[in-house]
Amino acid sequence: MAGRARQRSYVVHGSAADAAALRVRLAATPSVPSPAVITVGELLGMWLAADQPWKPSTLVGYTSVVRSLRRDRLAGVRAAALTPRLLRESLHRWRREGVSEAVAGARFRVLRSAVGWGWTERFLDVNPIRATRGPARPDARRPLTDEQVWALLGAADLALLEALANDTGSTSSARRLHRAEQDLLLVRLAGDTGARRGELAALKTADLTGRSLTISRGLSAGQLTTPKSGRARTITVGASTAALWHTLTERWTDRVAPDTLGPWLFSPHPDHHTRLGAEVLDRRFTRIRSTAAVPDATLHRLRHSVATFLVARGQILQAQHRLGHADAATTLREYAHALPDTDHAVADAIDARLHAPSDLGLPAPDRHGPDGR
Repeated sequence: MAGRARQRSYVVHGSAADAAALRVRLAATPSVPSPAVITVGELLGMWLAADQPWKPSTLVGYTSVVRSLRRDRLAGVRAAALTPRLLRESLHRWRREGVSEAVAGARFRVLRSAVGWGWTERFLDVNPIRATRGPARPDARRPLTDEQVWALLGAADLALLEALANDTGSTSSARRLHRAEQDLLLVRLAGDTGARRGELAALKTADLTGRSLTISRGLSAGQLTTPKSGRARTITVGASTAALWHTLTERWTDRVAPDTLGPWLFSPHPDHHTRLGAEVLDRRFTRIRSTAAVPDATLHRLRHSVATFLVARGQILQAQHRLGHADAATTLREYAHALPDTDHAVADAIDARLHAPSDLGLPAPDRHGPDGR
């Protein structure tokens, strides 16, 4: 009967007490509507409330998208009645309403994920939009040019020199010097490692041994967690970047002696016992890019610059590892535009193979044009 709650069976691998505990939890859980009547809005709410392996920032983003979708007319449609055509019509309508391509794409991906999850969990009998293609991805991610990166480093370096020259020993000048030191290290690390801003904000002074940097933490919506890939990685940083890190940590240690320097690399206080948030690193970088006259630079574009540099050299696996992508497919999907143009070399190799000596004793084709050139 339409409208009746759907019955589900559970197998408990454990004791009778485990089964009883599960029964109590299920009894406290609201009944799930039948697949025949569950709406898109209801399914989105269930998907969002489920135990998902998301980072806090991902949950924040999905919550915002689900909130907007549940206000849309599509929320009242039965999930089982979704069709590719209805989804395409919704995409066209959103564009007419002034929704950007990025937001429309995010809505589509959330809908596809929620419906796929509902089918996997058997809240839906079918996945009605399984083969539906979404809107095209945005244009290729833009790296910064070498000149722009040099301008950013030069601006941060100049700010540090000025802070050193104007260090009078006062509290305000010491604060400016401390910030300028960290700002230079921030730009250097972002341009060297390609780390995400949340990973940069979560670095500790002990994470660098010699030139080996271990990235094992990240910030997501202000919460300390693992990197986006879910696992730590160790990379080698440039000699000048490592020297700057070690020099600065030695200075900071001397300044707080005989007290102990705190663990965090980027901190608002000289003792480094508290860390800066990722958004504060963004604000500091904004001042640097303004001085450098590179108004559209961001920490994330420095990450793209590292990726593009490596992919253009054909070092796909090195780029994957340095960026912390879960697999090389992600690296190729995001940065395929930077692959080196080797098509001419491929064509020449195939051409040479076609002109191998003939087993029939026929002369090899003339490689030159009709005019002999």
